[in-house]
This record gives sequence, C-alpha cells and structure tokens, in this order.
Amino acid sequence: MTPIQTIWLDPQDPTTVWIIDQRALPHELVHEPLKTTAQAAVAIKEMHVRGAPLIGATAAWGLYLAMLEYQGAVDFDNYLAQVIDQLQNTRPTAVDLFNALEASQLSIRAAAPHDRVAVARQAAEDFATASAAQCRAIGVHGLEVLRDIAATKPGETINILTHCNAGKLACIDYGTATAPIYLAHEKGLPIHVWVDETRPRNQGARLTAYELAAAGIPHTVIVDNLGGHLMQHGMVDVVFVGTDRTTRQGDVANKIGTYLKALAAHDNGVPFYVGLPTSTIDWTIRDGLREIPIEERGGDEVTHIQGRLDNKNQWVQLTPDASPGLNYGFDVTPARLVTGLITERGICAASEEGLLGLFPEGEG
Repeated sequence: MTPIQTIWLDPQDPTTVWIIDQRALPHELVHEPLKTTAQAAVAIKEMHVRGAPLIGATAAWGLYLAMLEYQGAVDFDNYLAQVIDQLQNTRPTAVDLFNALEASQLSIRAAAPHDRVAVARQAAEDFATASAAQCRAIGVHGLEVLRDIAATKPGETINILTHCNAGKLACIDYGTATAPIYLAHEKGLPIHVWVDETRPRNQGARLTAYELAAAGIPHTVIVDNLGGHLMQHGMVDVVFVGTDRTTRQGDVANKIGTYLKALAAHDNGVPFYVGLPTSTIDWTIRDGLREIPIEERGGDEVTHIQGRLDNKNQWVQLTPDASPGLNYGFDVTPARLVTGLITERGICAASEEGLLGLFPEGEG
C-alpha cells in the first residue's frame, strides 16, 4: 500500500508541523508548513486539510503550536480558552475536531507549566496514533463484509460505491470507509470502486481517485447522479461511506449527497455501510436532523470549479454572474437507511442499542 503521510511534526524542527495542502491535488503534491495556531486554523477552515480524523489531528497539533507560542504575558486559562475557541470555530460539523481539542486541553490543564509543550505534543501524537489504529481495525471488520459478498459471486468482481473521500487523505492512515477496500486489495479480492465525483469540491474525483490510483486499485470516477442508475442495474454490490458525526441513535452526517445514495441503496436492496472511529460518535445528541450543526460554505464553490488549465490549478466559473449558489457541506442520513456501522470494535446496527453494545461507556 502506497504510504501517504497527511500530518507530521518536522523531525529536525519541532516548531513546525507539516501537512499536505490538499487543494493542489491530484495534479500537484504540495507540503505546507504550519508554525502557528492561526495557520492551523486557516488550514482547517479553508480545507487545506479535510476529513474528520485529520481535522481532529490538525486541531490537536494546533494546540501544540499554541503552547509553543505562549509567552506568559496573559493569563494562561484565558489564552487557552481563546485558542480553543479559534480552532473550534473553523468547521462545525466534524465532531473529531471537538473531541481532539477536549482530550488535549484536559491533558494540558493538568500539566505543570514547564511540561505543557511536551504534554500537548504527546496528546497530538496519541490522537493520531489511536486514529490510525482505529482505521486499520475498521478495515479488518469491513473486510468481512466484502468476503461475504465475494462468497455469493465466486470469482466475480465486487463493485463498491463510495462518496467523497474517507481515505488516507481524510485520516492518518487507511481511511475509514476505504480501509476495507485497501485490505481487500491486499488480500487479492477482485474489487472495483465506483468513485462519486462529490460536487461541489470534488473530493471523490480529486482525492479518492488519486489514492486508489496510487494503490493500483481498479476504479472509475462517476458523476454523483449516476449511482442510482448503477444500483438499478445491479452494478453496485455495496456502498461504503464515512461520517463526520454520528449520533447515539445511529444517524450519520456525511458529505452532501450521502443521503441520496442511501435512499437509492435502500430502494434497490444494496447494503449501505458507514465506517467510523470512536472519535466520530457524538454521545450528546440523538436526533441528527435537528441537532447536528450543518456547515454552510461559500456559494463560489458551487458556481465555480477547480481544475488543471495551462499547467496550473485554476478556478473556472460555471454559472451566470447573476446566479448565486447555495452550499451546505453535509447532509444527515437517518439510521433507518444504514445497514450497519463499521467501527474499530466491530459492526453494529445503526441504533442506540447497537452502538452501546460495542461502546458501553457511551451509556454515561
């Protein structure tokens, strides 16, 4: 499997955290240094990095940079609260952002002043290490779904449809929804992936396709609206998607368009699975439609499209000057449309009972 490192501390310069500026992909691989909390916040908000686990890791490293920046001129508790507020206000939907910041700040507040930098660094490294392990485990459990499908059609290709990018570029390694795909490829299962383009920012066409091509996994990029047609004609065996926030009752918020794929899958009897690590579960809410905050981004992402022109990445206008664009970044898929949640602890029903069966600590 081709390694793609998404975020790391410079081994020669501990004041610098490196990321991939994903806006340049797939045509250019650009590594961007983060040296301040403000730069980390901009990287999250403007989608230099994206994907729930990677957003969480970037926020945790942002707190580390904040500890390096702190000079003692202001009250530390106020300073830390302001930094956390700055990072939390970047993107509202992905709960990993809030979970990573909560875990880091608890460790930092408990540390002696001279230990804060080291503790913040350890907290960021711990979040990243745990996230990578969770994604690998999601892959192990999700692989069994693909093996079961393979048993029903020996020697035939398993066709998987996925939406947005829930791969290595969204995480620390393996990805969530793509982890079973990577492991299936490693094990020699014959697979093919239908890659939704994922308008308006085209994370599928730009990022998932980039990852799969690098790993040598057969795939085809499709327009978002083709998925239902493929399902109607028996060309999709299973749908794998990720999630940015999952309620305790199993509703999932994912990239806009996921709900429509779930409806098509339900209508055509196609299994619809969601891959998620523990850090993506929000135990504080039940009703996803009413309680999950949905990010609204700028309309220019709808009215314009990014691509490669004259050997440069450029934005091109699609719409008339007088036509505005509406750009909600996520939608909520109700639990009733989800076949199962694939977590690092196993697969469960998309329900409170199912989640608590794997995560009894969520009871509290």
